[in-house]
Amino acid sequence: MRVLVVEDETLLADAIGEWLRREAFAVDLAYDGAAALDRLGVNEYDVVVLDRDLPVVHGDEVCRSIMDGGGMTRVLMLTAASAVRERVAGLALGADDYLVKPFALVELSARVHALGRRARPAAPPKLTRAGIVVDPSRREVYRDGQFVALSRKEFAVLAELMRADGAVVSAEELLERAWDEHIDPFTNVVRVTVMKLRRKLGDPQVVETVPGVGYHIP
Repeated sequence: MRVLVVEDETLLADAIGEWLRREAFAVDLAYDGAAALDRLGVNEYDVVVLDRDLPVVHGDEVCRSIMDGGGMTRVLMLTAASAVRERVAGLALGADDYLVKPFALVELSARVHALGRRARPAAPPKLTRAGIVVDPSRREVYRDGQFVALSRKEFAVLAELMRADGAVVSAEELLERAWDEHIDPFTNVVRVTVMKLRRKLGDPQVVETVPGVGYHIP
């Protein structure tokens, strides 16, 4: 899943971003409301972690813009205010969930996971295809009953291919879903990651290349 973290406290924003990347999310950061709107204009996000009290453009305006866009993006709003009326006001803007500072990062990531599931069509708890079982909640992979240890990016790429249910996924789509905005669009990182993934999954190979199109698990 791809997440945008919008928080003007840079240390907090960076900490959230690093924590979510450890959870295999692709994470972009914005430190004010205007930068958030810029990123929302060019990227699609499953979840936006949005501080309400932002400089330049207030978090309320960012939230309204997301709602007006009519997409499936879910909003987790952050605030230092614990009053009920503040939480109600944020939810009334269209936010899907609310978290009061200070908070535990483990709780934040659990809420992001929950919102991300709502941002996408319903999927089975485990993804199964070609003898492979992917458990997204535990971030575990098995092939023919044997555990397969994968890196975060290898897991993210495999999960996207499994969710495609046999359809071809382009390298560009994999870059968008598994990496953040700082990745070089001309990089060969997808090809290298797929190569490592194939090696770890073993023979017979299950990830096929469709020349000039992308990859799939038939």
